[in-house]
Amino acid sequence: MTQRIGATPAALVAGVVLTAALALVSVFVGVADVTPGSLLRGGPDGEAALLLAASRLPRTIALVLAGAASAIAGLIMQMLVRNRFVEPGTTGTTEAAALGLLVVTVSAPGLPLTGKMAVAIGFALVGTALFLLLLRRVPVRSVILVPLVGIMLGSVIGAVTTFFAYRLDLFQTLDTWLTGDFSGVLRGRYELLWVAFAATVAAWVAADRLTVAGLGRDFTTNLGMHYGRLLALGVTVVATVASVVVVTVGAIPFLGLIVPNIVSLVLGDNARRAIPWVAVAGAAFVLACDLIGRVVRYPYEIPLGVVVGVVGAAVFLYLLLRSSERAH
Repeated sequence: MTQRIGATPAALVAGVVLTAALALVSVFVGVADVTPGSLLRGGPDGEAALLLAASRLPRTIALVLAGAASAIAGLIMQMLVRNRFVEPGTTGTTEAAALGLLVVTVSAPGLPLTGKMAVAIGFALVGTALFLLLLRRVPVRSVILVPLVGIMLGSVIGAVTTFFAYRLDLFQTLDTWLTGDFSGVLRGRYELLWVAFAATVAAWVAADRLTVAGLGRDFTTNLGMHYGRLLALGVTVVATVASVVVVTVGAIPFLGLIVPNIVSLVLGDNARRAIPWVAVAGAAFVLACDLIGRVVRYPYEIPLGVVVGVVGAAVFLYLLLRSSERAH
């Protein structure tokens, strides 16, 4: 496959520089006075330096990790299902993780955060496996039908979760899990996102094998690879990333759908080469949307999930219409 125009190492470096610039701006945007001048005046023990270390830097790091990991998880899901319009939010994975969080919050409220994350991952694995099982029962896998199956499954799981959250007076807690919001990110409350980063590194190492697994059981077996293990690896990475993001900062809609599609338009379908681009684009997109949410109603803040949802829905609609036009 030939390299497309714009998909050069220099362009990737430019993307990294842009992401770093957005991250730098993110550090200094906020209500509190954290500027280069205030940092110099206050010194390492000043209020600005303490706020920078406790809030601004953790928030920016969390944005980069969540954006990159969620985008890569969407790419992996699209490879496994061979459909451009799926991601953890359209396959029931995110909703299943939220259901797991609700169950563990009610049954074991004193469980450490890592334990709650493990339960959420387990439920996300079951939800994703159920989606894949339903796909096997669908006779026709049209481009539109596959994500609709996932959306319907997610709606059913979400309805069950919402019902019990309402009955147990945990509806506001559920809302925080399903709406990506980085305003409460502090030092000591975002580090689980490094687990998601490690999972995406594992996916990058196994990118070629995951691509083969996406071509089907027969093709994978003919090449001497174990289809079940590769599928389990891909599903585990997706479930882990989705669960960690939900537990830490809340769900970020459409991110894993639109970023891989945009990268594919520029780069093509080489998964190993696409993953660094997807990671950089996902981080930059989340940083940009977060900055929009912080300045549009300054000094108030719009949750990141709302901004990404609006932008993502528009891009998703464009991709659907573009796919329909190409089909005809």
